[in-house]
Amino acid sequence: MNKRGDRPMRTIKVLVMDVDGTLTDGKLYIGENGEVMKAFHVKDGYGIRDLLPAYRVQPVVITGRTSEIVRKRCDELGIHYLYQGVKDKAACLAKFVEEMRLSYEEVACIGDDDNDLQIMGRCGLIGCPNDASERIKGIAHFISSRNGGDGAVREFIEWMAANGCFDEGHGCLQEQMDGPGAG
Repeated sequence: MNKRGDRPMRTIKVLVMDVDGTLTDGKLYIGENGEVMKAFHVKDGYGIRDLLPAYRVQPVVITGRTSEIVRKRCDELGIHYLYQGVKDKAACLAKFVEEMRLSYEEVACIGDDDNDLQIMGRCGLIGCPNDASERIKGIAHFISSRNGGDGAVREFIEWMAANGCFDEGHGCLQEQMDGPGAG
């Protein structure tokens, strides 16, 4: 669902993703020896591994937790930029943007909860799963019809592609600044 207006913006070069509640359903299965499992949706995986490279978009994961399961999944999907155990997501993203010589307008982000607000507000395009917090939904350009861990990332990727976000010259949807209530 497109939540906010339709003013063209810059081409997206990076997709930053949260893990728990975005790439997974947010449930943590923990046994007596620590984390036992997480579930990832194959449709998200296809979008990340096969669609993003076709559009020359770099996938990035920034997550507050540390998990060997997440490292293995990122390896499977060819995600080379994995930042785990991050307490200050904004500083992590700022360093990445600087090192890659990007502008924040070239970065899309998908996350689900209030701890993602610090990075989402800086990005050129914001998406979230259907079951995201109300604060996240309030700033999102795109709200998926799917919940976290159920294909929301894939749906966001397809929506960006359909709206020209990966293709220079076609523009992409962004908040309309000259519409009702602007100013």
